[in-house]
Amino acid sequence: MDDELITVFLAQGEVEEAQVRLFLEAHGIPAAGRGEALRKTHGFVLDGLGAVAIQVAAEHAERARDLLGAVERGDLNLAADALPEDGEPG
Repeated sequence: MDDELITVFLAQGEVEEAQVRLFLEAHGIPAAGRGEALRKTHGFVLDGLGAVAIQVAAEHAERARDLLGAVERGDLNLAADALPEDGEPG
């Protein structure tokens, strides 16, 4: 990934982080989670503790936000059936 990473989503916990990150990666966008260490040691989210920033390279930020916006609107979902029709990422 580029040196410049852009936060495109703030996940509340490890499960949501993995779901969003894998969704983006399935669409050809490398993503990384960066967040509070307490989520690893204590496994909880409370008032932002355990929050994870999903980050992508600056060159992918607009597409990532578009995809996540489509999920928010209900046009796509984060499940496996949200992969592109040919089953290939991107």
